[in-house]
Amino acid sequence: MRNLYNLTYNYTSVSVLNNGKPSKSGRRVYAWGVAETGALGIHTHRLKREMKTLAQFYHHPKRLHFSHLYKVNDIACGYGFTVYSVDPDLEKGQHKVFGSGLNTDSQIGYHAVRAGHPLALLLNPAPINIPLKSIKTRVKGLAAGRAHLLVHTDDGVFSLGNNAYGQCGRPIIENENYSGSRIVHKIVNLPADEIRSVACGQDHSMFITEKGSVYACGWNADGQTGQNNYESNWEPKLVTGDVVGEDIVKLSCAGDCVLALNRKGEVFGWGNSEYGQLCKDSLQLATSKHLLFTRDLGKIIDVAAGGSFCMALNEHGQVFVWGFGILGKGPKAQKSMTPTEIPPILFGRNEFQPDSKVNQVACGLHHFMAVTNKGDLYSWGHNRGGCLGLGHDKDQFFPMKVAVGASVAKVSCGVDHTVVVCSSF
Repeated sequence: MRNLYNLTYNYTSVSVLNNGKPSKSGRRVYAWGVAETGALGIHTHRLKREMKTLAQFYHHPKRLHFSHLYKVNDIACGYGFTVYSVDPDLEKGQHKVFGSGLNTDSQIGYHAVRAGHPLALLLNPAPINIPLKSIKTRVKGLAAGRAHLLVHTDDGVFSLGNNAYGQCGRPIIENENYSGSRIVHKIVNLPADEIRSVACGQDHSMFITEKGSVYACGWNADGQTGQNNYESNWEPKLVTGDVVGEDIVKLSCAGDCVLALNRKGEVFGWGNSEYGQLCKDSLQLATSKHLLFTRDLGKIIDVAAGGSFCMALNEHGQVFVWGFGILGKGPKAQKSMTPTEIPPILFGRNEFQPDSKVNQVACGLHHFMAVTNKGDLYSWGHNRGGCLGLGHDKDQFFPMKVAVGASVAKVSCGVDHTVVVCSSF
């Protein structure tokens, strides 16, 4: 990783530091975990001789200077990189999407110190050039995979980065070199129905239409594109099975296991089920299946799928986990074939805060996050690189409150880092 630091020398995000003005929104961004990839975006520009002093990890939340200058609307964490959408100054035609971190596959755009020398790592958020139709085009959402990015706008969906399995929604080019690529592809093979939202797994992409149908493309060795086969495909196709005809409102996938939530609060799944996340009689599901074992959990309002576990949140703020990993039920409870509830008291509900409840959940491959209606953040799981933000590098077997110092509005998890958007209390 150290040799990548040399690629950042003498490069600063000039447009960020010079054009941005202090934001009046009160919205702030905090990040923690592995810092040496640049994914946290918190390093100021340093001379080459100072590069060796850069911190490798931050075990507690660090505020981004970037968020003082722009109102950040959305965030997405990939594997070692982070992207942000912001409210720009339309009169100046400023950029709307920024990224920092690993850029080995041009997943956060083309950036170079000089011609022919593309940067493989960015320590600070830098603008990503998206060929939008108009400066008034709105960015509606972001999604990041292992080494690719989706930018959802009201002018369509754009993709960047690695396309080895067709995850960018364009034809696969054998032996394509992604380093220093200037390709920003507008996905044209999507259904005529307008796209509602996008999501990424490790190496596949998913799209929800306004009618609630789900389309997918990319890596499919575990059936994670849900098309009743195990062949990778670059062209987005309809996910088959029980989700057909359903109004899907949320997709979650940190790896190769997919959870889908419909408007009625029912849960569906497909892809990898090696640890019983989706079913007990198969290691893979190539087509979507209604997860009937979640019916007794109440109306589900949010879901999160990690590498070997799943999590569901119901309308009463109850959090349920199942699968394999550090599930939040103690050091001896690392496997559950059925959903089991984490006691609400562990998320701050008590006689002094009887109305406190979880209203948002998220996870990376190995760690969990939960946000309450009070804006508090709780984390647990494997603490790779300090990604739990608890001030240490030890694994956490029960939910523990993260000392963010602001009200958390949204959280996104990478494989070894975490980023949150906050407002002041």
